[in-house]
Amino acid sequence: MELPGLAFAVWMFICFYASVDSYPSGKLREACISMIPCHGSSPQLSPVHTITVNGTEFKPGDNIEVHLSGPDFEGFFIQARDAEHLDSPAVGSFMVVDRKLSQLLTCGRIKNSAVSHTSKAKKKYIKVYWIAPGDAPKRVQFLATVVKKYKTFWVKIPGPIVSQPNALSPTTPLHATSEAISTSHSVSYLSKPFNASGCGSMKFCIRNPSNCDPENASCFFLSFQEEKSSVFIEMSGPSEGYLAFALSHDQWMGGDDAYLCVKEDHHVHVSTAYLKGRSPPVLDSENVLEDVSWRLVDGILQCSFGRSISLPAYKGRFNLNASYYIFLADGEASEGGLIYKHRHQPLITNGIYNVTGLPQDIGGSRSPQLIKAHGALMFVAWITTVSIGVIVARFFKPVWSHSFLFGKEMWFQVHRMLMLTTVMLTSISFVLPFIYRGGWSQQAGFHPYLGCTMMALTIFQPLMAGFRPSRHAPRRQLFNWFHWSTGTTARILAVVTMFLGMDLPALDLPDPWDTYTMIGFVAWHVGIEILLEIHSYCLIRKVEVIEDDRVQILQSLTSAEAEGRLFKQVVLTIYVCGNIVFLIAFLAAINHI
Repeated sequence: MELPGLAFAVWMFICFYASVDSYPSGKLREACISMIPCHGSSPQLSPVHTITVNGTEFKPGDNIEVHLSGPDFEGFFIQARDAEHLDSPAVGSFMVVDRKLSQLLTCGRIKNSAVSHTSKAKKKYIKVYWIAPGDAPKRVQFLATVVKKYKTFWVKIPGPIVSQPNALSPTTPLHATSEAISTSHSVSYLSKPFNASGCGSMKFCIRNPSNCDPENASCFFLSFQEEKSSVFIEMSGPSEGYLAFALSHDQWMGGDDAYLCVKEDHHVHVSTAYLKGRSPPVLDSENVLEDVSWRLVDGILQCSFGRSISLPAYKGRFNLNASYYIFLADGEASEGGLIYKHRHQPLITNGIYNVTGLPQDIGGSRSPQLIKAHGALMFVAWITTVSIGVIVARFFKPVWSHSFLFGKEMWFQVHRMLMLTTVMLTSISFVLPFIYRGGWSQQAGFHPYLGCTMMALTIFQPLMAGFRPSRHAPRRQLFNWFHWSTGTTARILAVVTMFLGMDLPALDLPDPWDTYTMIGFVAWHVGIEILLEIHSYCLIRKVEVIEDDRVQILQSLTSAEAEGRLFKQVVLTIYVCGNIVFLIAFLAAINHI
């Protein structure tokens, strides 16, 4: 009995030693037969990860696409085995897609007969290819061991079974396969691009820009055409990752019926999905699409498919004979087909539409109307009214000091009118995003925080002006300093906030043109202020004469004042015209004119 005891001790030592390392590099050759990691605990019973394949039949030499997906996991181990003898050695070899996530192992004498992880980095999705050998059994089943954490793992998760053509039914029942096996459907390659013929007469179309041609490299196109009890759908657009559209009961992501065309390597995978809040789409295991086709040419992704108008058996699939808001989005995707958040705001229809109703040819907006109004009012307030008001107060006191408007000096009345207009426009603009979002936005970075600070300073400035001391009061200098510093801080914050806001997807301004235009405006305003400061300095130097020559001083002041008044009025006119040009440019960008 000493020998078995010694063997048991050696086995315990190996498991203990292996468990210390935990195979973080994924080189699990010791687990080739049992597929059990020596982690010192029992495996979980109910798998939460699934294995799917892109077909159900194979011939020797064929490549079968194998996917492992589910909640975050650290390690994995995939093999293919004889479906009727799952304790037999591994069958065939694998080819990896992403060498950063997966690596090939040799089990027994078969090279590359297993795949495992390369590190403990968390992952949700693995894609590999299985190459059928010449001596493959009639039926092959894929198995996977998945490690969520060191003590939490599942062993030999059963995957789908693939068979050689005309394989006879087994005499004994096979192990259960994963419930997530993909239903096969016909997929073909589009021989020619889509066109817009029939839009508005035979089919319902959405185009962005309006009336664009789907063959154009910048055109996003979506069409629906009713065919008896089904609808044929075409989707096209410039994308190196994915295109997607969704049917929604409102203009917010969440609880929507989505359809995705995702580029994977050199082909396109078309699937349905369900959108839950702002989380990534949950792809459906059931396949309800028919007549799937796709095309990838010169960066333009096109796909088409059909589906029944009503699918009561499939939860999450909306009936197509009702009215919905329609979203159209694009973005990047990884090599494994995982999609990333869209880089710019999705196109959203301005109202609800029934795609099986009266055919229409419509557009949409990538920027909601309330957000457009928010941006437009802020530009009007902080590019025109504030800037002109500051120039007037700083440089036009001596020019308009003897002119009166409604009983007050003209410069003061113009300045006050412009600043009150700024407060009104900013206040209206400030509430619009909250109305649109229904509360605070967690997706806008620092923009809302700086915006709230700027709004507080904007309200504080006129309140402080209401308590302005008289001109010769001792506290007047202190008031002047606070008034200037508060206004200057608000202006600087406004510029920074607008810079940040212009890059937000909801406004959808053309990048980097918008940034260059904003830089141009700042340079324009600073340049005008510097020009007027230099002019004021030169004017003062011009009237500096010998102190006792009173007549010369009066003559110099008279001519200098006339000259200074004309120059400043010309500069102000040019400045106002320049600001209007910048404002028109920004408003045109907001409305994509």
